[in-house]
Amino acid sequence: MVRYTGPKNRIARRFGVNIFGRAKNPMLHKPNPAGMHGAKRKKKSDYGAQLEEQQKLKAVYGMLTQKQLVRYYKEAVNSKVNTPQAFIERLECRLDNVVYRMKFASTIFGAQQLVVHGHILVNGKKVDRRSFFVRPGMEISVRSKSHNMPLIKDSIVAGGREVPEYLTVDPTKFSGQVTAAPHLDQIPLPLPINVPLICEFLAHTN
Repeated sequence: MVRYTGPKNRIARRFGVNIFGRAKNPMLHKPNPAGMHGAKRKKKSDYGAQLEEQQKLKAVYGMLTQKQLVRYYKEAVNSKVNTPQAFIERLECRLDNVVYRMKFASTIFGAQQLVVHGHILVNGKKVDRRSFFVRPGMEISVRSKSHNMPLIKDSIVAGGREVPEYLTVDPTKFSGQVTAAPHLDQIPLPLPINVPLICEFLAHTN
C-alpha cells in the first residue's frame, strides 16, 4: 500500500490553489509556484500540458501513483461507458475519496488514514482498502467507537465544502450512500482538469 509522504504545500503552490483543502492554506503567503522562478511561467509544449493535467488529477485524489492511474484508465477503456466518464467515476468512487466527499475527514489524506486504520464500514463491514470501489447503493459509515474522534467531528461541522449531489449523508448517524454514478460536471474538483486530455495522453503512453 503506497502512501504519499512528500511535501504537500509545494505541490499546492505549483498548481496555484489549495488543492488538498488543508486548514493552513499554503497559498496565503507564497502564492507562486515553488522555485526561485516560480512567478515566471513558460509556455508548455503539448506533452507538458498533458503531463501537468495528469499530475493535477493524481494530486486531487491523494497523490495516486502512475501505476494506479493506468489501471483505472485500462478499466475505463474496457467498460461500456464513455472512457473519460468511466475513468473519473473509478477515481471519484474510491472509498477514501467518498469518505472525504462525505465530510468525515477534512482532507483526502485524513480520509486515507481513517480507511487504513479501520474506522470506516461499507454495508456494516470494515473495509481498510483505500482503493475499494464504492458502487451506488452501498452504505458508508463510521464505526460507532470512532464517532467521537476530533478529526471526524470537526470535519463534519466545518463549513466551506458541500456534499456532492450524487451522495446522501446523515451526519447524526455518521453514515451516507452513493446514490448514483458521479458525472464529470457534478464533481467538485478544486481546479479545472481536462480529463479527456488525460485519457488521450494515457492512450498514447501506455
